Amino acid sequence: MPFLSLLLNILWVVTGGIWMAAGWLLAAVLMVITIVGIPWARSAFTIAWYTLLPFGQTAVRRDEFRGREDIGTGLLGTLGNILWFVLAGWWLALGHLVAAVGLAITIIGLPFAWAHLKLALLALWPVGTEI
Repeated sequence: MPFLSLLLNILWVVTGGIWMAAGWLLAAVLMVITIVGIPWARSAFTIAWYTLLPFGQTAVRRDEFRGREDIGTGLLGTLGNILWFVLAGWWLALGHLVAAVGLAITIIGLPFAWAHLKLALLALWPVGTEI
């Protein structure tokens, strides 16, 4: 990991990134507990790690990354994203938005606010995304 990414990730964790990663982790655990949500739990665990250390990583659509569609990028992925949005996506996105507004108030927090906004979009529609 380049020095700048390492520095930004450390500042990210200190300025509250750990709490949103904990939110993603909580969502993943709740999905596993319900048994029905197990297909979404792996994605939530992966995004929890991405939320903990977002600098130096990128979230991209899986069909663009691999060059072909799969089950998560087609119709079933869309249905999965709709279900995710209803059950967990909106409150995770709301948490990222609140954190972004709080960080955007300060000039030094602008890069972190931007990262929270990207994570808020990911929270709304995560199925079919690769980190």
